[in-house]
Parts: sequence; structure tokens; C-alpha cells
Amino acid sequence: MRHEISRVISALSLALLFTSVAAIHAQQPTQLKVAIVGLEHGHVAGFLSQLPNHSDVKLVGIADADSSLCQKYGKQFSLDDSLFYKTEANMIERTHPDAVLVYTSIAEHRPAIEVAAQYGVSVMVEKPLTISLEDAKAIRRIAHEKKIHVLVNYETTWYPSNRAAYDEVRENRIGDIRRVVVHDGHEGPKEINVQPEFLKWLTDPQKNGAGALYDFGCYGVDLMTWLMHGETPESVTAVTNQDKPEIYPHVDDDSTIILKYPHAQAVIQGSWNWPFSRKDMEVYGANGYIITVAANDVRIRHPHESEERKETAPSLPEHERDSLSYLAAVMHGQIVPKGDLSALDTNVIVTQILDAARESARTGQTVKLTRVGD
Repeated sequence: MRHEISRVISALSLALLFTSVAAIHAQQPTQLKVAIVGLEHGHVAGFLSQLPNHSDVKLVGIADADSSLCQKYGKQFSLDDSLFYKTEANMIERTHPDAVLVYTSIAEHRPAIEVAAQYGVSVMVEKPLTISLEDAKAIRRIAHEKKIHVLVNYETTWYPSNRAAYDEVRENRIGDIRRVVVHDGHEGPKEINVQPEFLKWLTDPQKNGAGALYDFGCYGVDLMTWLMHGETPESVTAVTNQDKPEIYPHVDDDSTIILKYPHAQAVIQGSWNWPFSRKDMEVYGANGYIITVAANDVRIRHPHESEERKETAPSLPEHERDSLSYLAAVMHGQIVPKGDLSALDTNVIVTQILDAARESARTGQTVKLTRVGD
């Protein structure tokens, strides 16, 4: 009798174990299928090199009409020929991705998003969202109509130092924001030897929107919009220089954007003329400040402290440490992208500001802004 009871208990325990394991597996998100649109953006190499670190993400297709680029990246990353397609539509129809990652010129973001939207496929583009406010509003409209996510990837989104600065403001440790100064850029795309196909469109105002103004000014505009919780500035004033016309004859290579809010201002400096690559930010509140030092460190001074201190910023949450982790979390419903650095609502405002900055630099006049309606 005891043996029979033990046998029944063992069987029940084993059944419960299998049920628990099955439940755990059922709760785990399925592998995210992604596809690439365009290979002319240099950051695509970074994505392909990081992909092996993401077992939760599977590359199912690459669309680019340039066979030489397909061969180049296929060879560099040992990609099977079956992954490559000539058109985005054909690729989506054949591979059924959950999301596409766009690595085209900025001007081609809107067409790529519109194609994906027709198939109900969400999109993540490289920064900035697009080249004009008109395009941004069209992208927002089709995203809402087709119920897709449109996200924007900025390198600085995944910097713990920027999140630490945001938390200082959110938790009112330094008081209300009064001034933000952002520095972004490097020695110049030609000087740092970006890929030829990347340089070609970066230096074309019709494809990039501008030069350094868009390429690096967008980082600071995105950060300031986030820090100000999506508030539209009252005005935008911008100045651009062409310090190296022999290298960049068609676009600016140095820019300063000033954003005026009722009780705060931002000075955003995006340049292809820094002596060294940099991405850092200074946030001054009414009672203290925090200064980011590259990706991981910050300098902080709070009220009643006699001197500043340097700290390592806390690590970001698991789902927000890089663009693929974030994308997967959004697609699996673990993150709702609203008001954050990658969200569409934030980046419509970013595009509005960049568009106004370009106009201000062209005319020499300050541009007044009002909030873009939904």
C-alpha cells in the first residue's frame, strides 16, 4: 500500500514538474523575426556584428537593390545568399518579419515605413526619424492607421549616464531644468573613414536633410525633448558653419541650435569639427547639476554640497540596454513606447525642431513653434 502511494505521489510530482516547465516556456516570448531594409548606412555593420549576441532575435531577410553592397556584407558577415532580396515588398511577402530595421538614407525612411505599414509590419529606423515635419506627420498618420510601431534608434539612448541625468531631473534632485548643453560629433565622416556609400548620402542635403546639423544635432534635440517630457519649445534659433567646404561643399559641418522654453533653454552643438569624438551633456537645474561623461559616468553636484563628485551610472534595465532588446520588448508588449527617446511621439517633435533649425540657419531668423497636433 505504501509503495502504491509513493508511486502515485511520484507520478503526480513529475506531472506537476512538466506542467510548470511547460508554463514557463509558454510565458517566454517567441523569437523575434527581423529584416533589414537598406545597406547604405554604416551602422548596419554594428547591428550585424551584435546579432549573434541576441538569441531572441532572428534575421530573416535583407532588402537592397545594390548587388555589390549585398555581396560586401554577405561576405563580411558570412550571410547566406537566400537572405537577400531586391525589394522590401518582396522580402516582406516571402519572409514575414515581425519588424524591419531601416538602414537607408534619412530621406528614404518615409518610403520604407510606408511599405512596411502596408503589411502591418513595425519599423525601427536609425536616427533621426526623417528629414522634414511633413514627412514626420505622414509617418505618424500611417503608423496610427495601420497600428504599427515606428521607433528611432539613437546610440545615446542606451547610455546609462543619460538615464542617470533623466532620473536626477525626474526625482527633483537638482530642481527644475534651467539650462542644458549637449555636445555631439566627431572629426568628420570623411576624416574617420566612414564607408563610401555612407559618406555619399551623409553629405547630400536632399538625402540627409543637412550636414552635422541633422547628423549630430538630432541627439541633443532628442535628449532635450525627453527631459522636457515632450514639451515643444517656444522658439528655435540655429547657426551653421561650413568650415571645410573643400571636403563638404554641399552641407554644413558645424552647428549650434538654441531651444527656448518658458523657464529653460538648451544649447545643442552638433559638429564634424570636434578634435575628438564626443557625446556628452550638461544639465543644470535650479539647485544643482549633472554632467554626463561618455556612456557610463556622471559628475553631480547637489544643493549644499561643497564640490561635485564623479560616479558610475547604474546599469539600464535588461530590456533597455540596446536597440534590439528594446525592440523585442516593445514587440512583445513589455514596453509601451510613449514619451521615451525612441518613441514616435517624441521624434515627431524632434523632427519639427530640426526642420525649424534648418530654416533658422538658412534665413538667419528665429523660428517660433507651436505644438504639432495629433
